[in-house]
Order: sequence, then C-alpha cells, then structure tokens
Amino acid sequence: MMAIFSPSMRWLVAVAGFVGAAASVPAQAPSLTMLDRLEKGSWQLRERGSDTVLQTVCLGDARRLIQVRHPRSGCSRYVIEDTPGAVTVHYTCPGAGHGRTTIRNETNRLVQIDTQGIADGRPFSQAIEARRVGGC
Repeated sequence: MMAIFSPSMRWLVAVAGFVGAAASVPAQAPSLTMLDRLEKGSWQLRERGSDTVLQTVCLGDARRLIQVRHPRSGCSRYVIEDTPGAVTVHYTCPGAGHGRTTIRNETNRLVQIDTQGIADGRPFSQAIEARRVGGC
C-alpha cells in the first residue's frame, strides 16, 4: 500500500531526511591554525598608535591572545571566524565577564588584536598590536 502525502507533508519528510543525514555527520571543532603558526617567545602588546607597552607575555600558546583582558582559564569560547588570516572568538568567563576578540595575522611575528567586552563589571574596547620581540 502506497502512502499519499500532500505537498506540505512531502516537504516535511524531505526536511526530516536532510536533518537526519546532517545529524549523522560528526562536527569538527575549529582549529584556529592561524594562531598555531605564530612564533613562540616574548611578545609585547601595545595599544595601536602608542609606544607604551601594555604587557609583555611569554607566548607558548597563542590562544592566550584571545583573552587579553581575561587571562584566566575556565572560560567558554565560541569561534565565529577561523580563516588562514584571522580568527574571531567570543568567550564568556563566569563571574568575570565576557569578550569578543578578532586577531588578524600580518606575519608570524606580528598580529593586530581588536577586543571588546565586559571585565570586572566595566566595558572595554582595545585595538592592540602584538609583536614578537625575542625569546623567553
């Protein structure tokens, strides 16, 4: 016996089949490989257009640059953009605030960081240039 479906039912059956097929494909976590290409070592962070060093960090894992204003662990991250030239990540740190950071690669020793959010109950927005200056 053959079932007879209305056009709207056929659409629903087609969508259900598509969703079922999509659900069976394993999701891949973003790789953020652009950050992996950055050289390890001592990096100076300066407000863009200023000569004053905000901080110097010994960088082993460049993912630390995502949370310049929230240097703690235990924050959740959601990757918005992950391309060879730039990454954008939104993160939330329970009890401490949240932020959205874009890191644009110029070379493996120079990146531009735009970050904004809430830290310690106050809004922040910074344009930072990070440059490798030597070993740690």
